[in-house]
Amino acid sequence: MKQIEARFRVDWPGFFLDVDLALPGRGVTALFGHSGSGKTTLLRCIAGLERARDGFLSFRGEVWQDRSTWIPAHNRSLGYVFQEASLFQHLTVLGNLRYGMKRSASGKKISLDHAVELLGIGHLLDRKPASLSGGERQRVGIARALAVSPNLLLMDEPLAALDLKRKQEILPYLERLHGELSIPVLYVSHSPDEVARLADHLVVMDGGRVLANGPLADTLTRLDLPIRLGDEAGTILEATIGAIDDDWHLARLDFRGGSLWIRDHDLPVGRKTRVWVLARDVSLANEQPRESSIQNVLRGQIDAIGVDEHPGLALVRVRVGDSLLMSRVSKRAMSLLNAEVGREIWVMVKSVALAD
Repeated sequence: MKQIEARFRVDWPGFFLDVDLALPGRGVTALFGHSGSGKTTLLRCIAGLERARDGFLSFRGEVWQDRSTWIPAHNRSLGYVFQEASLFQHLTVLGNLRYGMKRSASGKKISLDHAVELLGIGHLLDRKPASLSGGERQRVGIARALAVSPNLLLMDEPLAALDLKRKQEILPYLERLHGELSIPVLYVSHSPDEVARLADHLVVMDGGRVLANGPLADTLTRLDLPIRLGDEAGTILEATIGAIDDDWHLARLDFRGGSLWIRDHDLPVGRKTRVWVLARDVSLANEQPRESSIQNVLRGQIDAIGVDEHPGLALVRVRVGDSLLMSRVSKRAMSLLNAEVGREIWVMVKSVALAD
């Protein structure tokens, strides 16, 4: 159900934004694009931090902005997480969280204890921000946004200021928010890895306009759009742990169309998970390989062929059952395979990464 409607037109010196979006009212919607594409400006317009003269915004049927209506930011039922946590240095972590609670509307949906537990910051409550790591500060910032008990959570590249180690530290907590909260999240990012792990819905932006808007898996596999992910181009599959092979320390992932074997990550049978299959790790063949180090071999049909960033390469989309995979192959290999839309083909998946 589309519960967020946003139409904004901004024409500033050196910057232009023109969007018309209908977004789901649940799950994580990623606003994805390179720097300057308009992601943060769109988020700030939704938050009420920027006022586009020509704008319309409704959330769950309530109009927050139109020609005759303007709900200021502090009266919108939302939480906002910035790139920097911007905590009050003179307050403890608990003091910062209690300050956030002052903006909480009646009918709390998230208790302070729940926010603290979700972000794993119970042991930090008596400390001052200066004694926290970057990842800890950001977790406190997210908990403070949740302490408002918002109906909508906005996150503006919350991991951009963190190094790789701190990003890996905080991502599991963001995944917990995704899995345990019913609050819709708009998440600005230029990181394919973050999008793959967290998003359900994807909005791709460029030059202040929307290039694509749809479910994550469908949007990532579109070949008619200039969504340049480079080595990160690939497919997201929703899967379930179907079996564990204790002898070889492997787990079988079942998805709509087949199964894939990966290293055992100690997840229980029946656990739902998300799989990220990169196009560079998918090979194609006309005949089923009889002996190969690649254990994941599937039968599929070429669904679409698109251009890649290098003139000697192509992206091939293959339908396997009800799912789509992408393969990056050279045009020379395409010619040798006689690859064309509709052709039956064998798909060999060299590597699979869990995305959540």
